[in-house]
Parts: sequence; C-alpha cells; structure tokens
Amino acid sequence: MIQSKGYAAQDAATDLAPWNFERREVGAHDVQIEITYCGVCHSDLHQIKNEWFPGIFPMVPGHEIVGRIIKVGDHVKNFKVGELAGVGCMVDSCQHCENCTQGLEQYCLEGSTQTYNNLDRSGVPTYGGYSNNIVVREEFALHISDKLDLAATAPLLCAGITTYSPLRFWKVGKGHKLAVLGLGGLGHMGVKFGVAFGAEVTVLSTSPSKEKAAKELGAHHFVVTSDPEQLKAVKGSFDFILDTVSANHDMNMYLSLLKTNGIHICVGVPTEPITIHAFSLLGGRKSVGGSGIGGIPETQEMLDFCAEHGIVSDIELIDIKDITASYARMVKGDVRYRFVIDMATL
Repeated sequence: MIQSKGYAAQDAATDLAPWNFERREVGAHDVQIEITYCGVCHSDLHQIKNEWFPGIFPMVPGHEIVGRIIKVGDHVKNFKVGELAGVGCMVDSCQHCENCTQGLEQYCLEGSTQTYNNLDRSGVPTYGGYSNNIVVREEFALHISDKLDLAATAPLLCAGITTYSPLRFWKVGKGHKLAVLGLGGLGHMGVKFGVAFGAEVTVLSTSPSKEKAAKELGAHHFVVTSDPEQLKAVKGSFDFILDTVSANHDMNMYLSLLKTNGIHICVGVPTEPITIHAFSLLGGRKSVGGSGIGGIPETQEMLDFCAEHGIVSDIELIDIKDITASYARMVKGDVRYRFVIDMATL
C-alpha cells in the first residue's frame, strides 16, 4: 500500500484536519499522480456536512486535481512519468455499458465511481485530492497542457466541464442569447465558455456589485434580478439560461425570461427540491434540462480547447490549513471565483 497524507473530515460535525491513510499500489493499468493543486468545490462542503446524502467517513474531499505523474503501471499506454495530468469527479466506471462506450462515463448505467465519498468497485472507500497523491486507472486520467497555468487549471476538472458540457450538448453559440444565472465558480466559467463559443452573454445576479466583474469576464450585459424594471426589460429574451445557483431560488420567475422554445439548463444543485408550475413551461413550449460534468473524452476535449484559447479559472490560492475559513468565505460568496489549495502546504 502507498502511504498517503491529506485532510479529512472524521464525521459530519467536525472540521477537516490532517489524516494519514493508505492508497492501493499502482496496478498494471494505473498511474500515480503527485498532486500539486486541488480546487475547492462547493460540493466538497455539501458532502462533508451530509447535506445531500449520508457520507462515508473519514472523508478526504477534492475532485479538481492536477499534478505530475510519478509512477505508471506496466500496461499503461498513454501516460509517462513526468507528464502533467489531472483527475476530475470520477475515477472509474463499468466501461462497457451503453453510456460508457459512448464516452458518457458520468452516466454509467452501473454507476460511476466518484473520486471521493464513494466505494470503488472492490468496496474500498475512495479518497480525493486534498492529499499528496492519487492512484487512478489511466482511462480516468487526463492530459494537461503545459501552456496552461496549472493552479488555475484545477477547477476546469469540475467547474469547467460542468459548464462546457451542456453548452456543447445544446450547441450554444453564435446567434444565441445565453443568460448565466449566478457568478460564482460555475458561473464565471459559463461566461467564459459562452463568450468563446460566440453567444451573446448576459449575467443574471442578485448582486449589483458583480457587474464590473461580469463585464471583465467578457459578459455583454448584466441584469440585477432583484430590480423589477431590469427584469421586465429582459422577459422573453433568452434562448438559454445556464443556472449555476446552488441556493434555493424561484425557477418560475427565470423561466419567464426565456424565448419560445427556450431551455433552462440546471447545473447548480440547491438543497431543496425545485417547484415548477406547469404554466411556466406551457406558455412558450419551454424546457428544463440538467447536466452533470462530462465524460472523459469530452473533458479532454475541454482541456484541449482551453489550452488552445487560453482559458482557465480565476482563482485564489490558499494553504490547506486555511480550508475551514475558506469554506466560510465560499458560503458568503467571498471568492473570485474558485479557491485552489497549494498542496505543497500540506
């Protein structure tokens, strides 16, 4: 076994703290990555607090992982020692079901194995990237270009692909009016990709203070949704709304902003179920869709697109010892736009 160290929550009532644990030895098809940086996702906090479902403890969070390969198995074909690599939200799947064979491992019909807070296919708990290393099958490792700022690349493994995938699936681009609801870790990536794809992008936010930041990211317009006059001016305006908000909100109001045949795409996960009145959909043949991350091929496509176009996340680098304080700031929205842990501070 490989001796590892990281930060873990021992239960849902305690803060993260140093914890030593073991990872499996590098198998024939595995790579071992020395983790350099790990992004901090809002879902990390949801999961250590049991806000979505009961967790597996001790829990080492983190699924926005980048670093350098330090060991490869005998049968590994696509990675070499010394290369940069990343790991996102999943580390395995059945690899043979209808979805997996189409590169949709995130929707594996037998259930994909999540990077942490999950059991692997042998029944052993998975531990995430708030640690010094990770061992993963090469099929679930991703190549990272040395053209990209490595720390700022980490959030692409979740926040990036979570927004890239639905925009690609619904073919959002030139000639479309896209509204991005919320300007946080997900929202700021939605703006960057929407602009890069050629859409006319509007940020919808309850915070007037975010307008300057939205425009700096490339957004063409900004609407304060708590202002009735601004809201009235954009009713029936958008082809798509990319909803990145994880707080509870009234979707019926936002559906009124869509054009006929408009689509409201959910990528944020509020803690409470969403209530939608049928008339919000019937009046304009509107649709509500959802999307979760992306498969391995699409995630690699996204990373290559980012390398070609110079797209990374806007981040604040933190020490691992400051993770609890960073969670508190994240809940308050006091981060532009993603915390990334410098694992050298572990």
